[in-house]
Amino acid sequence: LLFFFSSTRGLRSIPSLSQFNRLKYLWLNNNKIQDLSFLIKNYCLTELYLNNNELTDISGALKHLCSLQILFLHNNELKKLGKTVKELKGMISLHTLNLFQNPLAYDPAYRLYMIHILPSVQLLDRKLVTQRERESAFHLYNPERSLLVQSIAFGKRVNTPLGTPVGSRRCIQPARRLIMPSGCEFGDNTNKVPFENPEDAVLVRAMARSLTEFSFVDWNKVATCQERCLQNKVEEPPEKLTVQFR
Repeated sequence: LLFFFSSTRGLRSIPSLSQFNRLKYLWLNNNKIQDLSFLIKNYCLTELYLNNNELTDISGALKHLCSLQILFLHNNELKKLGKTVKELKGMISLHTLNLFQNPLAYDPAYRLYMIHILPSVQLLDRKLVTQRERESAFHLYNPERSLLVQSIAFGKRVNTPLGTPVGSRRCIQPARRLIMPSGCEFGDNTNKVPFENPEDAVLVRAMARSLTEFSFVDWNKVATCQERCLQNKVEEPPEKLTVQFR
């Protein structure tokens, strides 16, 4: 069974659908449903339409639906953003989600928080998730990692001051300058602490450009064991070549 319709009938409860364990598309919108325990065995659902019902909490009801791609929950009575997000965060295939006209959607941080927690979602509340919104959510909810990403790139340092978003001319917050006391450079004395805050020292180490070095020998110029026995003379040490990468 692929489809199940029960829309606009004023239903308050639904009997268990566990016998339809291969159910993929389910429409239950425009009813008065308050409990979703009837979905406990429907692991194959990919589209679920529960909009225009009377749901107040979805905790423990949907997190097992890992194959879900489309979920409509708009125009219900969902109030707790944290509990709702916790239930949805494991849905790695979810790309379309509607939660508008729920009390939780009026939280000022609602949209960026949902984008941060649910990176697979491409269409949220009938609006496409933009790259600018993803960057804003990343800067807002991963501030420390954001600073590192802005200042380090593959093979080179990005010339962007800390606190300035990549691709933006505006500075969200002023950069904090890390001033190292004289005589306390790294490696100078292990008993000295270069910064009052140890996290500052870790940050400076992370920002420093590292040096990679490896050495090798041209084995074509090294005599074999038989050649050494025939030549019967002292062998000079092989020439070692060293290459450095920064």
